[in-house]
Amino acid sequence: MIRYLDQLAEWHGYPNKIRVDNGSEFTSSVFTDWAASHGILVDYIKPGCPYQNAYIERFNRSYRNEVLDCYLFNNLNEVRQLTDEWINVYNHERPHDSLNDMTPAEFKQVA
Repeated sequence: MIRYLDQLAEWHGYPNKIRVDNGSEFTSSVFTDWAASHGILVDYIKPGCPYQNAYIERFNRSYRNEVLDCYLFNNLNEVRQLTDEWINVYNHERPHDSLNDMTPAEFKQVA
């Protein structure tokens, strides 16, 4: 996950804060040390309160329903390839109700 976050930072810069749940991937010393080394405040939601992180919970539900639950993968590369394709559609082709029926890419341009 840290490799992916570093890749995102190459494109967008490091954020000041990341809001996360209390999963072990976010409470590990590897993650907290990484965040501290980049000056990132880690904002943990209350346990049992996924509505505090509604946007990512909605994204996760869509990803699970449209990718993970629909395919049987033979290897990790298949998961990565389909995920990359799905994210491209999700961000550049698919309108979102929460963004006034714009894609995230369109919304970013007008924001």
